[in-house]
Amino acid sequence: MKKEKIGIVLLFVLGVIAVMTMFFIDPIIQNESYHLFNDNRSFVNIPNFWNVISNYPFLIVGGLGVIYFMQSKKPEISYVLLFLGIILVAIGSGYYHLFPSSQSLVWDRLPMTIVFMTLFSIVIKEFVSVRLGRLVLFPLILVGMSSILYWAFGKSGDLRFYALIQFYPMLAIPIILIFFKSKYNKGIEYWILLTSYIIAKILEYFDAEIYLFLEFISGHSLKHIVAAIGLYVLLNFYKKRNNIVKENLKRFPSSYSPVKRILSK
Repeated sequence: MKKEKIGIVLLFVLGVIAVMTMFFIDPIIQNESYHLFNDNRSFVNIPNFWNVISNYPFLIVGGLGVIYFMQSKKPEISYVLLFLGIILVAIGSGYYHLFPSSQSLVWDRLPMTIVFMTLFSIVIKEFVSVRLGRLVLFPLILVGMSSILYWAFGKSGDLRFYALIQFYPMLAIPIILIFFKSKYNKGIEYWILLTSYIIAKILEYFDAEIYLFLEFISGHSLKHIVAAIGLYVLLNFYKKRNNIVKENLKRFPSSYSPVKRILSK
């Protein structure tokens, strides 16, 4: 069996298991103690100062990404949306940490689903199928945003749908990177991003312990910074890759014809 077929089977099985698990476990309700962050210090009249300010690396990375991809004559919408979503994450998460509550948390998680789903569609486009990746972009974003609306406005306040949206792509992307081969991308940038995501989740989990140890900054604030660094590395890879591809297109146009079709659209 070819590697791609194995990958398709694994993605399907993972999807079935994820959906079945969602329906067989009890509803996940937002714990209100989640909003009680260990580092709640105020500075220059900004409550939860470090948790707020540590979001602004997202703003920088997102802004740089949007500017870079909008410079193209025909900007690829998925990359623009990815970095636009990162800008919205900075704004939404900053707002949430100013006024932590389940109501403001909506504006933190909503743009995060845009980033998760857009990134997933990009990986599908680059490794599985350009046409499929473009086809699923907006449906995936719609599904992701629906998971937040279902949690925020549904009677049960259930987070299972959002948990599926957040974690399935993070499990599916490694399968795609292993079992599918991109015509112009080795995937190292996505492994780095996934690693930064895992480190960020660990920092978030040990928020209190890290704050007690370091005293000047908490695990939650470091989570924002590490995640932003991972996204910055991804942006730099995109820039270097595009420069290399464009240079090779000039030198060996026939060898890079699949890439040329991607970049020209």
